[in-house]
Amino acid sequence: MSQKLEQHIVELLTAEDKRAVSLIYENYSDALYGVIHKIIKDPDLAQDVLQESFIKIWKKAKTYDASKAKLFTWLYRIARNTAIDKYRSTSSKFEKEIQIEESNVYKLSVMSLNQDTIDLKKHIAALDSKYQIVLNALFFEGMTQQEASDELEIPLGTIKSRLKIGLRELKKVYNP
Repeated sequence: MSQKLEQHIVELLTAEDKRAVSLIYENYSDALYGVIHKIIKDPDLAQDVLQESFIKIWKKAKTYDASKAKLFTWLYRIARNTAIDKYRSTSSKFEKEIQIEESNVYKLSVMSLNQDTIDLKKHIAALDSKYQIVLNALFFEGMTQQEASDELEIPLGTIKSRLKIGLRELKKVYNP
C-alpha cells in the first residue's frame, strides 16, 4: 500500500467521509479477515466479526492518531480485539450450554476458598500505578508486551520489568 493512498484514507477517516470505509475494505479486508479467522475458526462468524470491526472502525474514526500508530496497526488492533471479545463471549456461552445437571467434579465449599485471594482486579488495584497499567494492558486488554510498549509509549524492557515486579507483588498476595 502506498503512503499516498494510506494518507488519503486517513484524511477521509478524520473527515468522517464514508468513502474511507470502502477504501479500507478494498485494501485491508483480506488481511483483517486473516487476523480474525486465526482467532475465530468459523468462517461465517469471522465474516460477522469483520463487519463488526468495520462498524467500530467507522465509529472510532476520529480517535485515530497517526503519531501513535500506523493505519494498519490501528485497524489490526480493532479487528483483533473484536475477534477476542467475540471468541470469549461465544466460548463462555458454549461452555454454559454444555454443562450437565449432575457433575462428578470435586466441589469446593465457599468457606474453603481464601476470600482474600479471589478478586484479582482488586489486588492489582492495590499495586503501584505503573505496575497496574502494565498488568491491565497485558491481562485484561489482551495486548502483547510489544503492543503494550507501543500503546503505552513505554520501552519494551520496562514493560517486561514492570510485569515481573507486578507479578512478584501479586504472588505475595496469593502465596503469603
